[in-house]
Amino acid sequence: MDFLTCIIQRLAVAKECIFRLSGLICCLTALVFEIILASSRCWRLWEFDNKTVQFVFFGLWEAYYPQEFNISGSMIRILVHCPINSTWTISPEFHYAQTLIVWAILLKPAVLIFSAMAIKISCMKDSFVKAQIFLYKISALILCISSLCTFVSVSWNHVVDLYGQTTLDFPPSFPVKKDALIKKHYTAAFPIGVLTATVSLFGVIMFLFEMSSLKPQDELEAPCACASRPINQKA
Repeated sequence: MDFLTCIIQRLAVAKECIFRLSGLICCLTALVFEIILASSRCWRLWEFDNKTVQFVFFGLWEAYYPQEFNISGSMIRILVHCPINSTWTISPEFHYAQTLIVWAILLKPAVLIFSAMAIKISCMKDSFVKAQIFLYKISALILCISSLCTFVSVSWNHVVDLYGQTTLDFPPSFPVKKDALIKKHYTAAFPIGVLTATVSLFGVIMFLFEMSSLKPQDELEAPCACASRPINQKA
């Protein structure tokens, strides 16, 4: 019987630890997705009516295209990359996508630090509930802003690219011209971005749950202190 009680207590402690770490894990997972998204080659995929270059893949900072080269009498297809720099005509939605993704990545380490501090305080013998709530509030706010940055960047890029008129254009030295564009394809950038934003929002929800579980403990201390005053006064 004592053995069963010990197992139940350990499971309860493990469940509480998982609950405390869930927000931190969500933030870390979203950070990994964010890095994958930032380094993705498939923010845009354009198809051209050109024999040399048929497809061009757009990352945030580089463009890639398969091109055939005649090497020793045999045709070999090689993936060529070209940096997206000042020689390009960079559209506003593409420029803001670059900026917002960088901000989303930079904000998440701050969330990891603040949430880790809150967990560290909760493990102390004399935990400061107000400090934990303050740290969780900051973590939730920053993570919410980071999620918004990710969603705006991928959705704006997706809508303008497929349904609007983008001003993104190639430099003069690029092997294909924009006039030869015949089709724009769907890419994985939008669903990955939405997934990343959703994971971040789930982390925000977990931080809010943790804050709500801490508030009753903080509020219970006040009535106890108030109830002890009349007793001391009577004495």
